[in-house]
Amino acid sequence: MSWAITILGIVALIVLHELGHFTVAKAVGMRVERFSVFFPPTIAKVRRGETEYGIGAIPAGGYVKITGMNPEEIKELEPEVARRAYYNRPPWQRIAVILAGPAVNLLIAFVLFAAVLMMGSLGGAEILGNLDPGAQTARLSTEVSGVLKGLPADGVLHPGDRIVRIEGRKATPALAVKLIGADTCPGTPTDGCRGARPVHLLLARDGKQVPVSIRPQYDAKERRMLVGFDFGAVPRSFGPLAAAGTSAAVMWKATTETIAGIGRAIVNEKEREHVSSIVGITEITQQAVATGLGRALVVIGYVSLILGVVNLFPFLPLDGGHILWSLAEKLRGKRVSLTAMWRFSSVGLVLLAFLVINGLSNDIGRIAG
Repeated sequence: MSWAITILGIVALIVLHELGHFTVAKAVGMRVERFSVFFPPTIAKVRRGETEYGIGAIPAGGYVKITGMNPEEIKELEPEVARRAYYNRPPWQRIAVILAGPAVNLLIAFVLFAAVLMMGSLGGAEILGNLDPGAQTARLSTEVSGVLKGLPADGVLHPGDRIVRIEGRKATPALAVKLIGADTCPGTPTDGCRGARPVHLLLARDGKQVPVSIRPQYDAKERRMLVGFDFGAVPRSFGPLAAAGTSAAVMWKATTETIAGIGRAIVNEKEREHVSSIVGITEITQQAVATGLGRALVVIGYVSLILGVVNLFPFLPLDGGHILWSLAEKLRGKRVSLTAMWRFSSVGLVLLAFLVINGLSNDIGRIAG
């Protein structure tokens, strides 16, 4: 079931992207010949006015066909049709039409991130915190989330225990770290030596209050005294404005890190080992869908964000390429030749194709073991 939801979710992101192009193209008066959900062969279609609406047999996204996307075809069109062709419309209209697709994807990411923050989903908040560690989407609680084997807390503390008081004072994560770290071993500390005195904790466990005492142990690698447990986390509370601001900050951080990562992957072989194709992205999304709604929404939002960002790269046939050449035409006062457009785009397309093939190779190698 999680695989079906994942595939439909990713397909929906692509279809909504195309729907953005379609809606704005209609709004500015361009002639839209076809809007298709999924790719051909077409299994069902209906015509409404000048536009054919269809459903394809291959569930790999969707597409919009706007008359005159290739300037060479305009001379073969009838005058009334040619007037409404893509390349005969003002540059600002072309930019609006093309920008609408990525804008929908960015909006989806923004809304999903903000919604997860307002939902109070710990899993979702943790992933958003990973995307932007400075966002502080969650905070530590006094609940024990895990106990490390072989350390003093092993067998004394249990996952789910809540530390109520430490040394008679109201417990907080910061106070616990401070008081545990303040203890010392007798003499010169050595790895594994026990503290001079125990730390007294009052726990809430199964509806009862349980006092325990633990002597911290020195860890030479960490250079401090440890008890050996992890604090749990709880999501921060977000209102609409705070959620919107944090969502925007996470998107910015994730976007800059993604662009920087792509740059590093082009020049660094070790970085390329972490590149994934649509196969790996789908698998990661499926795992998130299977582990809960909050995580699923964040990962789908992140996929939408990446889809929007990558489509804005300034190379044809990506949306960013169309935007670049419309801007160039506006600044120059005349159209750039199709040959020049594709010559410029060829370098970027080769690099992107290289990363896609590399990502697919990584995913196949990982799946094959």
